[in-house]
Amino acid sequence: MLQDFQPTESYARQLDGQDPLYAFREEFYIPEGTIYLDGNSLGLCSRRAEQSLLLMLESWKQHAIDGWTEGKYPWFYLSEELGARMAALVGAKKEEVVVTGSTTVNLHQLVSTFFRPEGKRTKIVADELNFPSDIYALQSQLRLHGLNPADHLIRVRSRDGRLLDEDDLIHAMTEEVQMVILPTVLYRSGQLLDMERLVKAAHERGILIGFDACHSIGAIPHRFSEWGVDFAFWCTYKYLNSGPGGVAALYVNEKHHGRVPGLAGWFSSRKDKQFDMKHELEHAENAGAFQIGTPHVFSTAPLIGSLEIFAEAGIDRIREKSLRLTRYLMLLIESELAEWGFSIGNPLEDDRRGGHVCLEHDEAVRICKALKAEKVVPDFRAPHVIRLAPVALYTSYHEVWEAVQRLKTIMVEKKYEQYEKVRGVVA
Repeated sequence: MLQDFQPTESYARQLDGQDPLYAFREEFYIPEGTIYLDGNSLGLCSRRAEQSLLLMLESWKQHAIDGWTEGKYPWFYLSEELGARMAALVGAKKEEVVVTGSTTVNLHQLVSTFFRPEGKRTKIVADELNFPSDIYALQSQLRLHGLNPADHLIRVRSRDGRLLDEDDLIHAMTEEVQMVILPTVLYRSGQLLDMERLVKAAHERGILIGFDACHSIGAIPHRFSEWGVDFAFWCTYKYLNSGPGGVAALYVNEKHHGRVPGLAGWFSSRKDKQFDMKHELEHAENAGAFQIGTPHVFSTAPLIGSLEIFAEAGIDRIREKSLRLTRYLMLLIESELAEWGFSIGNPLEDDRRGGHVCLEHDEAVRICKALKAEKVVPDFRAPHVIRLAPVALYTSYHEVWEAVQRLKTIMVEKKYEQYEKVRGVVA
Protein backbone atom coordinates (compact mmCIF):
# COMPACT_ATOMS: atom_id res chain seq x y z
CA MET A 1 0.00 0.00 0.00
CA LEU A 2 1.48 3.35 -1.13
CA GLN A 3 4.81 1.72 -1.92
CA ASP A 4 5.52 4.54 -4.37
CA PHE A 5 4.97 7.18 -1.64
CA GLN A 6 6.35 10.66 -2.21
CA PRO A 7 5.89 13.59 0.21
CA THR A 8 4.91 15.95 -2.61
CA GLU A 9 1.78 17.89 -3.44
CA SER A 10 1.66 16.36 -6.91
CA TYR A 11 1.62 12.87 -5.39
CA ALA A 12 -1.35 13.85 -3.21
CA ARG A 13 -3.17 15.14 -6.27
CA GLN A 14 -2.36 11.90 -8.06
CA LEU A 15 -3.92 9.86 -5.25
CA ASP A 16 -7.06 11.99 -5.37
CA GLY A 17 -7.28 11.40 -9.12
CA GLN A 18 -7.26 7.66 -8.51
CA ASP A 19 -9.76 7.71 -5.62
CA PRO A 20 -13.05 5.92 -6.50
CA LEU A 21 -14.81 7.62 -3.55
CA TYR A 22 -13.67 11.17 -4.31
CA ALA A 23 -17.06 12.25 -5.70
CA PHE A 24 -18.71 11.66 -2.33
CA ARG A 25 -17.00 14.83 -1.05
CA GLU A 26 -19.67 16.77 -2.91
CA GLU A 27 -22.29 15.22 -0.65
CA PHE A 28 -20.97 17.05 2.42
CA TYR A 29 -20.90 20.58 3.76
CA ILE A 30 -17.17 21.09 4.27
CA PRO A 31 -16.46 24.41 6.01
CA GLU A 32 -14.79 26.67 3.47
CA GLY A 33 -11.03 26.86 3.82
CA THR A 34 -11.03 24.27 6.60
CA ILE A 35 -9.39 20.86 6.72
CA TYR A 36 -11.67 18.80 8.94
CA LEU A 37 -9.91 15.91 10.71
CA ASP A 38 -12.32 15.43 13.61
CA GLY A 39 -14.89 13.12 12.04
CA ASN A 40 -14.21 10.52 14.72
CA SER A 41 -15.81 12.96 17.20
CA LEU A 42 -18.51 14.50 15.02
CA GLY A 43 -19.03 13.74 11.35
CA LEU A 44 -19.87 16.46 8.87
CA CYS A 45 -23.38 17.24 7.71
CA SER A 46 -24.30 15.76 4.33
CA ARG A 47 -26.82 17.22 1.94
CA ARG A 48 -28.81 14.01 2.05
CA ALA A 49 -28.93 14.03 5.85
CA GLU A 50 -30.18 17.60 5.67
CA GLN A 51 -32.86 16.65 3.16
CA SER A 52 -34.08 13.66 5.16
CA LEU A 53 -34.35 15.85 8.27
CA LEU A 54 -36.35 18.43 6.30
CA LEU A 55 -38.48 15.62 4.86
CA MET A 56 -39.38 14.49 8.36
CA LEU A 57 -40.24 18.04 9.35
CA GLU A 58 -42.50 18.23 6.30
CA SER A 59 -44.10 14.94 7.32
CA TRP A 60 -44.99 16.45 10.68
CA LYS A 61 -46.42 19.54 8.97
CA GLN A 62 -48.50 17.55 6.49
CA HIS A 63 -49.62 14.53 8.48
CA ALA A 64 -49.59 15.64 12.12
CA ILE A 65 -50.45 12.61 14.29
CA ASP A 66 -50.89 10.42 11.22
CA GLY A 67 -47.16 10.73 10.55
CA TRP A 68 -46.75 7.72 12.83
CA THR A 69 -48.22 5.49 10.12
CA GLU A 70 -48.23 7.63 6.96
CA GLY A 71 -45.71 9.40 4.77
CA LYS A 72 -42.58 8.05 3.11
CA TYR A 73 -41.00 7.03 6.42
CA PRO A 74 -43.70 6.31 9.03
CA TRP A 75 -42.30 7.15 12.45
CA PHE A 76 -43.75 4.08 14.16
CA TYR A 77 -41.48 1.75 12.18
CA LEU A 78 -38.51 4.07 11.69
CA SER A 79 -36.19 2.54 14.31
CA GLU A 80 -36.57 -0.96 12.92
CA GLU A 81 -36.34 0.21 9.30
CA LEU A 82 -33.06 2.03 9.87
CA GLY A 83 -31.73 -0.83 11.99
CA ALA A 84 -32.29 -3.13 9.03
CA ARG A 85 -30.42 -0.73 6.75
CA MET A 86 -27.55 -0.42 9.23
CA ALA A 87 -27.17 -4.16 9.78
CA ALA A 88 -24.80 -4.62 6.85
CA LEU A 89 -22.31 -2.22 8.44
CA VAL A 90 -21.85 -4.56 11.41
CA GLY A 91 -22.35 -7.86 9.62
CA ALA A 92 -25.69 -8.59 11.27
CA LYS A 93 -29.10 -9.87 10.26
CA LYS A 94 -31.73 -7.19 9.78
CA GLU A 95 -33.71 -8.21 12.84
CA GLU A 96 -30.60 -8.05 15.06
CA VAL A 97 -30.16 -4.25 14.89
CA VAL A 98 -32.38 -1.40 16.00
CA VAL A 99 -31.75 2.35 16.01
CA THR A 100 -32.63 3.71 19.41
CA GLY A 101 -31.56 5.60 22.51
CA SER A 102 -28.07 6.87 23.22
CA THR A 103 -24.82 4.97 23.61
CA THR A 104 -24.86 4.91 27.40
CA VAL A 105 -28.61 4.26 27.68
CA ASN A 106 -28.18 1.29 25.34
CA LEU A 107 -25.26 0.00 27.40
CA HIS A 108 -27.41 0.21 30.52
CA GLN A 109 -30.18 -1.64 28.71
CA LEU A 110 -27.90 -4.44 27.54
CA VAL A 111 -26.10 -4.92 30.85
CA SER A 112 -29.38 -4.86 32.77
CA THR A 113 -30.62 -7.57 30.41
CA PHE A 114 -27.58 -9.84 30.24
CA PHE A 115 -25.71 -9.37 33.52
CA ARG A 116 -26.98 -12.06 35.85
CA PRO A 117 -24.46 -12.59 38.66
CA GLU A 118 -24.81 -16.04 40.16
CA GLY A 119 -22.55 -18.19 42.29
CA LYS A 120 -18.92 -17.44 41.51
CA ARG A 121 -19.74 -15.51 38.33
CA THR A 122 -20.23 -11.99 39.63
CA LYS A 123 -17.61 -9.97 37.77
CA ILE A 124 -17.45 -7.87 34.61
CA VAL A 125 -14.27 -7.46 32.57
CA ALA A 126 -13.56 -4.10 30.93
CA ASP A 127 -10.27 -2.26 30.37
CA GLU A 128 -8.45 0.71 31.82
CA LEU A 129 -8.31 2.55 28.47
CA ASN A 130 -12.06 2.48 27.86
CA PHE A 131 -14.16 5.61 27.39
CA PRO A 132 -15.22 6.83 30.87
CA SER A 133 -18.97 6.74 30.17
CA ASP A 134 -18.87 2.95 29.71
CA ILE A 135 -17.05 2.53 33.02
CA TYR A 136 -19.53 4.78 34.83
CA ALA A 137 -22.42 2.68 33.48
CA LEU A 138 -20.80 -0.61 34.47
CA GLN A 139 -20.05 0.69 37.96
CA SER A 140 -23.64 1.79 38.44
CA GLN A 141 -25.01 -1.53 37.16
CA LEU A 142 -22.85 -3.41 39.64
CA ARG A 143 -24.07 -1.20 42.48
CA LEU A 144 -27.68 -1.94 41.48
CA HIS A 145 -26.87 -5.61 42.11
CA GLY A 146 -25.38 -4.75 45.50
CA LEU A 147 -21.85 -5.41 44.27
CA ASN A 148 -18.83 -3.20 44.93
CA PRO A 149 -17.29 -2.05 41.61
CA ALA A 150 -13.85 -2.02 43.22
CA ASP A 151 -14.13 -5.79 43.62
CA HIS A 152 -16.36 -6.81 40.72
CA LEU A 153 -15.27 -4.60 37.82
CA ILE A 154 -11.99 -5.87 36.40
CA ARG A 155 -10.22 -3.23 34.33
CA VAL A 156 -7.47 -4.96 32.37
CA ARG A 157 -4.32 -2.90 32.40
CA SER A 158 -2.43 -1.70 29.35
CA ARG A 159 1.24 -2.63 29.14
CA ASP A 160 2.24 0.72 27.64
CA GLY A 161 -0.65 3.10 28.34
CA ARG A 162 -1.63 3.07 24.66
CA LEU A 163 -2.70 -0.40 23.61
CA LEU A 164 -4.34 -3.54 24.96
CA ASP A 165 -2.95 -7.03 24.55
CA GLU A 166 -5.57 -9.64 23.69
CA ASP A 167 -3.64 -12.20 25.75
CA ASP A 168 -4.13 -10.01 28.83
CA LEU A 169 -7.84 -9.63 28.11
CA ILE A 170 -8.28 -13.37 27.72
CA HIS A 171 -6.25 -14.04 30.87
CA ALA A 172 -8.77 -11.93 32.79
CA MET A 173 -11.65 -14.16 31.64
CA THR A 174 -11.69 -16.31 34.76
CA GLU A 175 -14.43 -18.51 36.24
CA GLU A 176 -15.54 -15.49 38.30
CA VAL A 177 -16.45 -13.46 35.19
CA GLN A 178 -20.00 -13.38 33.83
CA MET A 179 -19.63 -10.67 31.19
CA VAL A 180 -16.99 -8.86 29.11
CA ILE A 181 -17.50 -5.34 27.68
CA LEU A 182 -14.78 -3.98 25.40
CA PRO A 183 -14.36 -1.31 22.71
CA THR A 184 -13.97 -2.45 19.13
CA VAL A 185 -11.48 0.40 18.64
CA LEU A 186 -9.73 2.26 21.47
CA TYR A 187 -10.82 5.89 21.41
CA ARG A 188 -7.37 7.35 22.10
CA SER A 189 -4.87 5.16 20.28
CA GLY A 190 -7.16 3.84 17.54
CA GLN A 191 -6.21 0.21 18.19
CA LEU A 192 -8.58 -2.28 16.56
CA LEU A 193 -9.10 -5.29 18.81
CA ASP A 194 -9.25 -8.86 17.48
CA MET A 195 -12.95 -9.28 18.15
CA GLU A 196 -13.27 -12.73 16.63
CA ARG A 197 -10.55 -14.12 18.88
CA LEU A 198 -11.99 -12.46 21.97
CA VAL A 199 -15.50 -13.76 21.30
CA LYS A 200 -14.20 -17.29 20.83
CA ALA A 201 -12.20 -17.10 24.06
CA ALA A 202 -15.13 -15.72 26.06
CA HIS A 203 -17.58 -18.33 24.81
CA GLU A 204 -15.15 -21.17 25.46
CA ARG A 205 -15.24 -20.02 29.09
CA GLY A 206 -19.03 -19.62 29.27
CA ILE A 207 -18.84 -15.83 29.34
CA LEU A 208 -21.06 -13.35 27.47
CA ILE A 209 -19.24 -10.65 25.50
CA GLY A 210 -20.37 -7.33 24.07
CA PHE A 211 -18.66 -4.45 22.27
CA ASP A 212 -18.80 -0.67 22.16
CA ALA A 213 -18.49 0.05 18.43
CA CYS A 214 -18.62 3.85 18.60
CA HIS A 215 -15.16 4.27 17.07
CA SER A 216 -15.51 1.66 14.35
CA ILE A 217 -19.06 1.80 13.00
CA GLY A 218 -19.00 3.39 9.56
CA ALA A 219 -15.22 3.08 9.22
CA ILE A 220 -14.58 -0.65 9.60
CA PRO A 221 -16.56 -3.71 8.44
CA HIS A 222 -17.68 -6.09 11.19
CA ARG A 223 -19.05 -9.64 11.21
CA PHE A 224 -20.92 -9.68 14.50
CA SER A 225 -23.34 -12.47 13.57
CA GLU A 226 -20.66 -14.69 12.07
CA TRP A 227 -18.38 -14.22 15.10
CA GLY A 228 -21.24 -14.84 17.53
CA VAL A 229 -20.95 -11.50 19.35
CA ASP A 230 -23.66 -11.51 22.02
CA PHE A 231 -24.48 -7.80 21.85
CA ALA A 232 -23.05 -4.43 20.82
CA PHE A 233 -23.94 -0.75 20.93
CA TRP A 234 -22.75 2.42 19.22
CA CYS A 235 -23.41 6.06 18.45
CA THR A 236 -24.08 7.37 14.94
CA TYR A 237 -22.73 10.93 15.05
CA LYS A 238 -19.09 10.08 14.34
CA TYR A 239 -18.35 8.21 11.12
CA LEU A 240 -22.08 7.74 10.37
CA ASN A 241 -22.64 11.51 10.23
CA SER A 242 -26.07 11.65 11.89
CA GLY A 243 -25.50 15.01 13.60
CA PRO A 244 -24.73 16.18 17.16
CA GLY A 245 -26.43 13.96 19.71
CA GLY A 246 -27.78 11.76 16.92
CA VAL A 247 -29.65 8.63 17.92
CA ALA A 248 -27.61 5.52 18.77
CA ALA A 249 -28.13 1.85 17.89
CA LEU A 250 -27.68 -1.61 19.32
CA TYR A 251 -27.22 -5.19 18.17
CA VAL A 252 -28.45 -8.34 19.86
CA ASN A 253 -27.54 -11.74 18.42
CA GLU A 254 -30.64 -13.67 17.36
CA LYS A 255 -29.81 -16.47 19.82
CA HIS A 256 -30.83 -14.04 22.57
CA HIS A 257 -34.09 -12.91 20.96
CA GLY A 258 -37.02 -13.67 23.19
CA ARG A 259 -35.17 -12.59 26.33
CA VAL A 260 -37.11 -10.12 28.47
CA PRO A 261 -35.45 -6.68 28.27
CA GLY A 262 -33.87 -5.54 31.51
CA LEU A 263 -35.30 -2.04 31.06
CA ALA A 264 -38.72 -2.45 29.52
CA GLY A 265 -40.76 0.35 28.01
CA TRP A 266 -43.59 1.01 25.62
CA PHE A 267 -41.47 0.57 22.50
CA SER A 268 -40.16 -2.79 23.73
CA SER A 269 -43.53 -4.13 22.62
CA ARG A 270 -44.50 -6.17 19.58
CA LYS A 271 -45.69 -3.70 16.99
CA ASP A 272 -49.06 -5.39 16.51
CA LYS A 273 -49.69 -5.43 20.27
CA GLN A 274 -48.33 -2.04 21.33
CA PHE A 275 -51.64 -0.22 21.15
CA ASP A 276 -53.55 -2.92 23.01
CA MET A 277 -52.48 -0.88 26.06
CA LYS A 278 -52.21 -3.94 28.33
CA HIS A 279 -50.07 -3.84 31.45
CA GLU A 280 -48.49 -7.19 30.56
CA LEU A 281 -45.67 -6.55 28.08
CA GLU A 282 -45.55 -8.73 24.99
CA HIS A 283 -42.06 -7.77 23.91
CA ALA A 284 -40.80 -7.94 20.34
CA GLU A 285 -39.02 -11.13 19.30
CA ASN A 286 -36.09 -9.26 17.78
CA ALA A 287 -33.72 -6.40 18.63
CA GLY A 288 -36.73 -4.09 18.76
CA ALA A 289 -37.47 -5.48 22.21
CA PHE A 290 -34.53 -3.53 23.59
CA GLN A 291 -36.00 -0.14 22.77
CA ILE A 292 -37.41 1.70 25.76
CA GLY A 293 -39.29 4.86 24.87
CA THR A 294 -40.70 6.72 21.91
CA PRO A 295 -38.09 7.30 19.18
CA HIS A 296 -36.65 10.79 18.80
CA VAL A 297 -37.81 11.22 15.24
CA PHE A 298 -35.89 14.37 14.32
CA SER A 299 -32.70 12.98 15.86
CA THR A 300 -33.17 9.80 13.83
CA ALA A 301 -34.13 11.40 10.51
CA PRO A 302 -30.62 12.42 9.30
CA LEU A 303 -29.63 8.75 9.31
CA ILE A 304 -32.00 8.10 6.42
CA GLY A 305 -29.89 10.20 4.07
CA SER A 306 -26.60 9.22 5.66
CA LEU A 307 -27.20 5.49 5.31
CA GLU A 308 -28.09 5.96 1.64
CA ILE A 309 -24.56 7.25 1.10
CA PHE A 310 -23.03 4.28 2.93
CA ALA A 311 -25.07 1.86 0.85
CA GLU A 312 -23.72 3.45 -2.33
CA ALA A 313 -20.12 3.79 -1.21
CA GLY A 314 -19.90 0.35 0.42
CA ILE A 315 -18.22 -0.30 3.76
CA ASP A 316 -15.43 -2.38 2.20
CA ARG A 317 -14.41 0.44 -0.14
CA ILE A 318 -14.66 2.89 2.76
CA ARG A 319 -12.34 0.74 4.84
CA GLU A 320 -9.86 0.39 1.98
CA LYS A 321 -9.64 4.14 1.52
CA SER A 322 -9.53 4.79 5.27
CA LEU A 323 -6.50 2.53 5.58
CA ARG A 324 -4.80 4.27 2.67
CA LEU A 325 -5.54 7.71 4.13
CA THR A 326 -4.18 6.86 7.57
CA ARG A 327 -1.15 5.11 6.04
CA TYR A 328 -0.49 8.18 3.90
CA LEU A 329 -0.81 10.46 6.93
CA MET A 330 1.63 8.35 8.93
CA LEU A 331 4.15 8.36 6.09
CA LEU A 332 3.92 12.15 5.86
CA ILE A 333 4.39 12.47 9.62
CA GLU A 334 7.51 10.33 9.49
CA SER A 335 8.82 12.23 6.48
CA GLU A 336 7.98 15.81 7.45
CA LEU A 337 7.74 15.96 11.24
CA ALA A 338 10.37 13.55 12.57
CA GLU A 339 12.64 16.24 14.02
CA TRP A 340 9.95 17.90 16.19
CA GLY A 341 9.38 15.18 18.74
CA PHE A 342 6.19 13.62 17.44
CA SER A 343 5.48 9.93 17.88
CA ILE A 344 2.72 7.76 16.44
CA GLY A 345 0.74 6.05 19.17
CA ASN A 346 -1.59 3.88 17.10
CA PRO A 347 -0.78 0.43 15.73
CA LEU A 348 0.99 0.57 12.38
CA GLU A 349 -0.45 -2.69 11.04
CA ASP A 350 -3.57 -2.37 8.90
CA ASP A 351 -5.40 -5.17 10.69
CA ARG A 352 -4.87 -3.52 14.10
CA ARG A 353 -5.62 0.10 13.18
CA GLY A 354 -8.96 1.87 13.30
CA GLY A 355 -9.95 5.01 11.43
CA HIS A 356 -7.74 7.66 13.02
CA VAL A 357 -4.10 8.42 13.68
CA CYS A 358 -2.95 8.97 17.27
CA LEU A 359 -0.21 11.59 17.18
CA GLU A 360 1.58 12.18 20.47
CA HIS A 361 3.50 15.26 21.61
CA ASP A 362 4.19 16.90 24.97
CA GLU A 363 2.74 20.16 23.61
CA ALA A 364 -0.36 18.50 22.14
CA VAL A 365 -2.90 20.85 23.71
CA ARG A 366 -1.15 23.99 22.42
CA ILE A 367 -0.46 22.43 19.02
CA CYS A 368 -4.16 21.62 18.66
CA LYS A 369 -5.05 25.25 19.36
CA ALA A 370 -2.52 26.38 16.76
CA LEU A 371 -3.89 23.91 14.22
CA LYS A 372 -7.41 25.26 14.66
CA ALA A 373 -6.09 28.79 14.15
CA GLU A 374 -4.59 27.52 10.88
CA LYS A 375 -7.99 26.07 9.82
CA VAL A 376 -7.11 22.45 10.57
CA VAL A 377 -9.58 20.80 12.96
CA PRO A 378 -7.98 18.05 15.12
CA ASP A 379 -9.08 16.49 18.40
CA PHE A 380 -7.15 16.71 21.67
CA ARG A 381 -7.17 13.96 24.28
CA ALA A 382 -5.34 14.49 27.55
CA PRO A 383 -2.58 14.44 28.34
CA HIS A 384 -0.68 14.48 25.02
CA VAL A 385 -2.73 12.99 22.16
CA ILE A 386 -3.67 14.71 18.91
CA ARG A 387 -6.25 12.59 17.13
CA LEU A 388 -6.37 13.06 13.37
CA ALA A 389 -9.19 11.34 11.49
CA PRO A 390 -9.15 11.57 7.70
CA VAL A 391 -12.62 10.29 6.84
CA ALA A 392 -12.97 8.26 3.65
CA LEU A 393 -16.20 9.86 2.45
CA TYR A 394 -15.07 13.48 2.57
CA THR A 395 -11.33 13.86 3.25
CA SER A 396 -8.99 14.17 0.28
CA TYR A 397 -5.36 13.11 0.12
CA HIS A 398 -4.46 16.68 -0.73
CA GLU A 399 -6.12 17.87 2.48
CA VAL A 400 -4.03 15.39 4.44
CA TRP A 401 -0.88 16.66 2.71
CA GLU A 402 -1.84 20.29 3.34
CA ALA A 403 -2.65 19.60 7.01
CA VAL A 404 0.84 18.19 7.57
CA GLN A 405 2.40 21.21 5.85
CA ARG A 406 0.48 23.57 8.15
CA LEU A 407 1.52 21.52 11.17
CA LYS A 408 5.14 21.65 10.02
CA THR A 409 4.92 25.44 9.74
CA ILE A 410 3.48 25.63 13.26
CA MET A 411 6.48 23.72 14.58
CA VAL A 412 9.11 25.56 12.53
CA GLU A 413 7.76 28.96 13.57
CA LYS A 414 6.81 27.80 17.09
CA LYS A 415 3.32 29.23 16.66
CA TYR A 416 1.95 26.96 19.38
CA GLU A 417 3.93 28.86 22.03
CA GLN A 418 1.45 31.75 21.95
CA TYR A 419 -1.29 29.54 23.38
CA GLU A 420 -1.97 28.60 26.99
CA LYS A 421 -1.23 24.99 27.92
CA VAL A 422 -4.78 24.35 29.11
CA ARG A 423 -7.49 22.45 27.27
CA GLY A 424 -10.88 23.98 26.55
CA VAL A 425 -14.06 22.87 28.32
CA VAL A 426 -14.76 20.66 25.30
CA ALA A 427 -11.47 19.21 24.07
